[in-house]
Amino acid sequence: MEKYYLAIDIGASSGRHILGHLENDKMVLEEIYRFPNGMKEVNGEKIWDIDELFREVINGMKKCKELGKIPVSVGIDTWAVDFVLLDENNKRLGNAVAYRDERTKGMDALVYNKVPQDELYATTGIQKQSFNSIYQLMALRAKRPELLEKADTFLMIPDYLNFLLSGVKAQEYTNATTTQLVNPATRDWDRKRMEVLGFPRNIFLPIQEPGTVLGSLTNNIIEQVGFDCKVILPATHDTGSAVVAVPSNDEHVLYISSGTWSLMGTELAKANCGKSAMLHNFTNEGGYNQTYRFLKNIMGLWMIQSVKREIAEDLSFAEICQMAENCHISSLVDANDDRFLAPDNMTAEVQRACEESGQQVPRGIAEVAAVIYNSLAKCYATTLEELEEQTGYTYQSIHVVGGGANADYLNRLTAQYTQRTVLAGPTEATAIGNLAVQMIAKQELKDLSDARHCIYQSFEIKEYQ
Repeated sequence: MEKYYLAIDIGASSGRHILGHLENDKMVLEEIYRFPNGMKEVNGEKIWDIDELFREVINGMKKCKELGKIPVSVGIDTWAVDFVLLDENNKRLGNAVAYRDERTKGMDALVYNKVPQDELYATTGIQKQSFNSIYQLMALRAKRPELLEKADTFLMIPDYLNFLLSGVKAQEYTNATTTQLVNPATRDWDRKRMEVLGFPRNIFLPIQEPGTVLGSLTNNIIEQVGFDCKVILPATHDTGSAVVAVPSNDEHVLYISSGTWSLMGTELAKANCGKSAMLHNFTNEGGYNQTYRFLKNIMGLWMIQSVKREIAEDLSFAEICQMAENCHISSLVDANDDRFLAPDNMTAEVQRACEESGQQVPRGIAEVAAVIYNSLAKCYATTLEELEEQTGYTYQSIHVVGGGANADYLNRLTAQYTQRTVLAGPTEATAIGNLAVQMIAKQELKDLSDARHCIYQSFEIKEYQ
């Protein structure tokens, strides 16, 4: 009998259930269910349909029973920063508002009136992004204070889904750090800071490390899915799980977790909260095994996903890559500019940026995609220089993990712009990292080093010189 583990990996555009098991010391994956996700506009707010997401979590788990492959444990990971508030009866207060909603506009100024930006970075190590949970909470305090007053519990999206599965409320570490309310030295909430900002301290639960076993499924869930299993916290921040799956045990590893976002960075044993790191907009997100993911958020394939939806819905990403490769346009945009975060029309925004800077304006999917891919690769090269300056290390290669590892053209551009070897794969990094943490918790894998060796042996890795 194989011992199965279930990773439920939910991204901004889709989610999937992936079963994993070990066979001849290699990890074997089987995707058993996939479902769509996306922001919805409700009463002027961009929100996640969290009830529908949970229904899909259950639907995918039912597939395990249908297949006769019952997992010993399940772990859920999602994107970061977004959360729900529960009242004293565990009922949700308000919507699960999405990070691309405009409610955080101007909230940075309100936060900095209470805590100067320099001080905030020095004590959290988290880069300023307008959608961080701290600014979302300030938006609630400014615009919907009654919700904070009624709140009994703050749970991030995967924590809430875990609560619905297990009945246990817990806050996982890697995702908690993206709130910009965790002190990297203590690895705990900065409750004095919460008080200064006017956030109720009592709603934030004790922080749990990835690998923690929450418990079993509730009786209600067992009845629905037809089996019981343990609920284990992976690195619930999808990037945290993806970095677990970087297939290298070298001491200094450079990675790009490439998907909707491009997260480019390295792992540190101690957070770098210095002024120079702040000015270069690096962040120190919590990692598995008490590490820090010292990285920069780059806009990523969200730009291509948006353009495809707008002007090339009938084409595959592979076809778009091929078309972009065969066209010649030298225009570049700043892939980190906030103008690309949630524009009404990504294609028009890229065209406007080129026009404003006096460059050739791209027309059609091939030229627009070429501008985006080249701009991303150029951004990677700049970030590489900054990382080497910050860490004092020279990186010989770049590991690209996640869906972007399939973007052959972008990988070749990355090798070209950075003048480094690019090692692409595995593509299912987030689910693999999620599964690896469950397997370590169940002692099928010894530790992170053993897991990364297993991952290196199990999945194809393409090399680009």
